[in-house]
Amino acid sequence: MSATDTAQGSTGARITGGRTAGHVGRDRAERIRAVQEAAYRARHHAIDMGEVQGQGYVGQALGAADMLAAVYADQLRFDPADEHWAGRDRFLLSTGHYAIGLYAALAEAGIVPVDELVTYAADDSRLPMSGMASYTPGMEISGGSLGHGLTVAVGMALGLRLQGQTEQRVVNFLSDGELDEGSTWEAAMGAAHHRLGNLTALVDMNALQADGPTPDVLRIEPVEEKWRAFGWHAVRVDGNDAAALIDAFDECRALAAADGQPQVIICDTRVGRGVPLLEQREKAHFMRIEEHEWQLCREELTAGNEEAAR
Repeated sequence: MSATDTAQGSTGARITGGRTAGHVGRDRAERIRAVQEAAYRARHHAIDMGEVQGQGYVGQALGAADMLAAVYADQLRFDPADEHWAGRDRFLLSTGHYAIGLYAALAEAGIVPVDELVTYAADDSRLPMSGMASYTPGMEISGGSLGHGLTVAVGMALGLRLQGQTEQRVVNFLSDGELDEGSTWEAAMGAAHHRLGNLTALVDMNALQADGPTPDVLRIEPVEEKWRAFGWHAVRVDGNDAAALIDAFDECRALAAADGQPQVIICDTRVGRGVPLLEQREKAHFMRIEEHEWQLCREELTAGNEEAAR
């Protein structure tokens, strides 16, 4: 597939890709609509993938769908025909278990075929349950133990600058649970010290970890003030609001430079967003969903989208 090709997904949606970020040439209303539509389709993809296994990190994929759609449908420069294109922006998924959400976004971007999503977590699949760079097209790093992603992102952003690739940006997706890790804050200090203005961190504040609600595991607030104290430009938004995400990315892009202040977008999200049945689940970190519930999830997602469009 060439950089200008389009493909049809399982929902009949148009998937576009190219070497220009999606915001170029669009007005704000068009950008918001593109992100909303990509996120909606990605949520359907996540439900389809989850049904194959009957369980998984579906709640995180639904909650982060708007964030990932904003990255791929609006911000990132990439070439779906050449995942190693030197001029691409880099997106690093530090939270490897969110891979199901990233696969949905990669399918919308035309990097992974939509019909391959049904192989999620199957033996010999290119789409393992936890993200692996050695298997999956468009996956920059392997994710596993949390707290490593930002460290890799710092090295990558510095390396790009030293190589003279001053236009490329590095976007690192983190979870709020990763803010428990000392390595994350060491990396944050390093980014500010080296003035990595080509680095943007994207933090999913869904307030839930494997061991329970984030505030109960380890209090991390005040998050914005902490990032600012570490030398970052920080903005906090509703991570399920496409317009707010676009505005936050625009604010950060205005500051982006090979030598400057790193930026962080702190996103308050809801696990299972768009599917009330799953939003209300108490055990939501790794969801086990009954066979009859999958179609209910799709119906709720569709109904919510139709209601929002009115």
